[in-house]
Amino acid sequence: MSILLDQPAFRARVHRVSLEHYHRMGELGVVNEKHELIDGYIIEKMSKSPRHERTSQKLMMMLIRAVSDALTVRPERPLSIGDSEPEPDISVVKGSPDDWADAHPTTAELVVEVAVTSVEMDLGKANIYASANVPEYWVVRPEDGEIDVFRNPLAGRYSSKETVRGSETLVCSVVPGFTVVPAELFAVRK
Repeated sequence: MSILLDQPAFRARVHRVSLEHYHRMGELGVVNEKHELIDGYIIEKMSKSPRHERTSQKLMMMLIRAVSDALTVRPERPLSIGDSEPEPDISVVKGSPDDWADAHPTTAELVVEVAVTSVEMDLGKANIYASANVPEYWVVRPEDGEIDVFRNPLAGRYSSKETVRGSETLVCSVVPGFTVVPAELFAVRK
């Protein structure tokens, strides 16, 4: 995406959209659930492979069992952050659905993107989540058997990044007691 935006001929044909206009376009049916707003640009979401869906589903089920009643696990639901409205594969937010009856949450405790073919784009979303002070952001990469963990948002950037792989244990800092071992998460049980 950014390579194209660096080209003047292409940039002249691209228009930024405010969050308010994006919502209005949704009401009019111009955009739908196949789109998300990233840094003011409407992006068509990629289709999801079986590996992506399996990994997302396993993580979501694990998180649902681990979170307290004070948190809600949200699959592919919007977060309104500045001039972006990403729909992460999984977000864990404070509160219940009644708390965002009139507006989408503007932050989360944990955001997880599963990246099979969208690694570059999902890594690029780190600054969006950091700007919303999301304490922990994961880019889960099943193809590589790794999870990139971003923590400590500071001035719109994460000050800490680590990669967890193989039999290493990822200890979630925002969901007490929740751990993930990449080798187990990515293993296919039959």
